[in-house]
Amino acid sequence: MGPVWVVVAQQGLARLFRREKRFSPLEELDNLVQPEARLHAKDLQSDRPGRTVNRPRGGRTALEPSSDPKRTEAEVFARRVAERLHEGRTAGDYRELVLVAGPSFLGLLRDAMDEDTARCVVKEVRKTIPDATAADIQAIVDQAD
Repeated sequence: MGPVWVVVAQQGLARLFRREKRFSPLEELDNLVQPEARLHAKDLQSDRPGRTVNRPRGGRTALEPSSDPKRTEAEVFARRVAERLHEGRTAGDYRELVLVAGPSFLGLLRDAMDEDTARCVVKEVRKTIPDATAADIQAIVDQAD
């Protein structure tokens, strides 16, 4: 066993911690922030959706956007976090990885990680705790099964 990284993430904010062993104290390493991922969907779009003529009824109808801009930003951020985890793994900075995130962002993060980085994950905690202290995070991680 070697160093362990603990990642506490949500849409737009990820905190990386390091510990020498599984139950040693956490030391904060890095923060990744992407403010766009925390905006409302309407703030991410440049203007109102387009409109089209509804021929059978003779009226106009608003078009729905083809993708959810909020989800797109969350996916971009998940890829950024996964890239940072990949860099840490290839540099030998950790051997084991603990992920703490809400269920939806945890899924995006899993999808964004490469296979070798995903194999390093030893524990997942499905919780959103962005403002928790290092001591609180340590207690949550150590108590999780």
